[in-house]
Amino acid sequence: MSLLKPKLSFLQIINMNVGFFGIQYSFGLQQSAVNPIYDFLGAKPDQIPLLNLAGPMTGLLIQPIIGALSDKTWHPRFGRRKPYFFMGALFCSLCLFIYPFSSSLWMAGGLLWVLDAANNTAMEPYRAFIADKLPPSQHATGFLTQSFFTGLGITLANISLFIFQKVGFLQQVHGQIPYWVFGSFFLGSICSIASVSWSISKTPEIPPTEEELAILRSSKRTAFGPFLEIIHAIKDMPKVMWQLALVYLFQWYALFCYWQNASKSIAQSAWKTSPSANPTLYQEAVGWAGLVNGWYNVVTFLSAFFLVGLARKYTPKWVHISCLLLAGIGLLIFPHIENKYLLFAPMTGFGIAWASMMGVPYLMVVNNIPKERYGVYMGIINMMIVIPMILQTTTFGFVLHHFLNNDPGKAISFAGVFLLIACCATFLIKTTKATDEDVPMPAGGH
Repeated sequence: MSLLKPKLSFLQIINMNVGFFGIQYSFGLQQSAVNPIYDFLGAKPDQIPLLNLAGPMTGLLIQPIIGALSDKTWHPRFGRRKPYFFMGALFCSLCLFIYPFSSSLWMAGGLLWVLDAANNTAMEPYRAFIADKLPPSQHATGFLTQSFFTGLGITLANISLFIFQKVGFLQQVHGQIPYWVFGSFFLGSICSIASVSWSISKTPEIPPTEEELAILRSSKRTAFGPFLEIIHAIKDMPKVMWQLALVYLFQWYALFCYWQNASKSIAQSAWKTSPSANPTLYQEAVGWAGLVNGWYNVVTFLSAFFLVGLARKYTPKWVHISCLLLAGIGLLIFPHIENKYLLFAPMTGFGIAWASMMGVPYLMVVNNIPKERYGVYMGIINMMIVIPMILQTTTFGFVLHHFLNNDPGKAISFAGVFLLIACCATFLIKTTKATDEDVPMPAGGH
């Protein structure tokens, strides 16, 4: 007879997800600091999307492979998912320390590939970790706790850009990179390895039974094994995941448009300048963009646990529809705001939506995923995220140049329209519920 997974206390759920904080601090720097670094190093506006190709490409390649590998991993001391957390966080910390020393576009772009590969190695098993450890009645708390730490980590990353500017580093530069950038990246280097180490030390993994161990030991390991597992999993993928893929196509294309153009849109609307027109004023706009992005992430971690109750009461589907509507309207308004303080208003709705994006979609599909394939399917969900990003990085430069006149404000409006399309696509999703009594301890010791 299969055993049911025990419920964890709220503190235990917090401890197991602390590592998500450091991972998301790094992603926060990528959202708010990497594109300005490209600007400081002389990148043209229509080069920015292609320079961001590292994120989606490494996510496409790394996450499903790590998911498939971790499904087949067990070590008595190190566990199943935790070795991948640690190695990813270690390389992430090293890259964050080195990144602000970039002296050219090719160096910054190359380091971003390594940084993103490390981030994806650490992050992918975290989604499966929730499904491994928690019974279905605690999935909402588990996934939305990750939303909380996503907001907290990205908030600190963005606010740190503003703070380090204000403590006297604004006019000082190393090469072409201002000193205030260094402070944010060095702090991220510490946060990444420290937070993941905390989760590893505080959270034991559920060991497999002898029968499950025998199955793992008898599994043939080949270089092509993870790729074959991914192909078979896609072939067997439940319908609800295909429906989610349509939502993600528009949702994540839109988010990349926002992150790439937020600083320049704020500079254009509130400071009436651009990176080439007045570099000093543009630095101030970048710092304010960090504050604005920090605000929406404050809203994210303040609203994450509130969404847990809403998801239980009204279903995850309706929560996500409402949140995407808020975000879409917010981005349509954003580029027309000339008062820098009023920029925080549309970002409040965007922050609530970001909390939903980082947790609620997993609630819509987790009960349809085979338990012995948690890792690989969480990796495939990430493929649904990064494929739209790849499309954006390879197509939006053309769109921006030929149809939007390299105007960052129009790029933000374009993103708002795509979020509203994603909102409409969410209506197509059909979900199922599961109870703790319905779900046995999955094979493989999850």
